[in-house]
Amino acid sequence: MDMARQQRTKESGGVPRQRLTAQDWADAALAAMGEGGLAAVAVEPLAARLGATKGSFYWHFANREALVEAALARWEQLGTEAVITEVEAEPDPGKRLRRLLLHATNRSAEDPLEVSLLATAGQPRVAAALARVTERRIGYVASLFAELGFPEEEARRRGLLAYTAYLGHTQLAHAVPRSLPDATARERYLDGVIDMLVRPL
Repeated sequence: MDMARQQRTKESGGVPRQRLTAQDWADAALAAMGEGGLAAVAVEPLAARLGATKGSFYWHFANREALVEAALARWEQLGTEAVITEVEAEPDPGKRLRRLLLHATNRSAEDPLEVSLLATAGQPRVAAALARVTERRIGYVASLFAELGFPEEEARRRGLLAYTAYLGHTQLAHAVPRSLPDATARERYLDGVIDMLVRPL
């Protein structure tokens, strides 16, 4: 066993510590953003959270800005692309829309990350990520409305309306949670929202 590994084993109470990856750091940065916004992404507190040294951070990233970029890219992947991939398993576009809205609203009610990112939208890196994610999400939802038979312009309008409903729900879930239906009534409420969105002109 080399000296560095011996030291890691000693520091972790006799259990060899697993080497951290860039993804571990990005995930920790996302968790910090959810708790305290962009300002909470600081190398030393993250290293303490991960049980690592600053040397581990600099092995993967040149600076804090590179970590922020990696964390935002991770958010895009987990919060948008992975969700779209998951719901695409449903062949029916109407059921896919319902599944997407249920998944997104339930997840956003539990995780403050999106609200924290929206609150720091004035920061250029966050603004760029929000712009990409917003366009991707609205475009995807609009494609579902197009599959349901709506003309392109109307599908886009309804995609935007669905996304603003989602964002409003997300904000209320964190700011005034009692204003929303509880878990037992949430599905009926969301079904009503979807019924309004898919109603023909």
